[in-house]
Amino acid sequence: MSKDDAELLVSEQGRVMVLTLNRPHARNALTEVMAHQIAAALDELDRRDDLTVAVLAGAGSAFCAGMDLKGFARGERPVVPGRGLAGFIAARPRKPLIAAVDGPALAGGFEVVLACDLVVASERATFGLPEVKRGLTAAGGGLMRLRERIPYHVALELILTGNPLDVETAHRYGLVNRLVPAGTAFAAALELAEIVAANAPLAVAASKQVFVASQDWPESERFARQESIVDPVRKSADAREGALAFTEKRVPSWTGR
Repeated sequence: MSKDDAELLVSEQGRVMVLTLNRPHARNALTEVMAHQIAAALDELDRRDDLTVAVLAGAGSAFCAGMDLKGFARGERPVVPGRGLAGFIAARPRKPLIAAVDGPALAGGFEVVLACDLVVASERATFGLPEVKRGLTAAGGGLMRLRERIPYHVALELILTGNPLDVETAHRYGLVNRLVPAGTAFAAALELAEIVAANAPLAVAASKQVFVASQDWPESERFARQESIVDPVRKSADAREGALAFTEKRVPSWTGR
């Protein structure tokens, strides 16, 4: 398969991995092949010490229209066993993932956005869970995650009506970190990723892990539970390098170890 035909394009810019959904003719609708490719790429992101964060974008005028309905009609689903829709919805990467949304993110495409850690969206972005209009349910995390991102009644209205959410409202509710001009979402997301990537990779990954996991920890156990995650960071070579670079007034050289 040539690069032009690949359903997922993967590249690197410094410590940032860039993933591009590459089915613009189908509004980047998710396929089974694409789901497995995303899963493999995110495994590599988590495995490599020289990568800190990833940006996920869509080629063409849409971010992602969700599940490929033609494939669904043939009995295919864009799911990886144990990892869910798009190969990561149910088992998110250890390292941060930033969505660059420069067009519609609908159905499973919106669920992909909800599974990302940060969201940069342009003025032409829209979001929605229209599954009920198609006789389906938003089973890729939308029914569970949307209420964690925006007010309860607003989330439930979107779910029950299937109507879209405009980007200005999404930004006002805090669903979108940065709202940027049309055509600039990827550049802005990459800029944000590079800010994250300038920090110590072990510390970044551990900070995300504690932030996400601690939502379910009993309050009395939170500090004890975080120790197994943060103590290895405290004892890492990067922690020593960070302290040394600060005293020597220079930019630290991270190794991810």
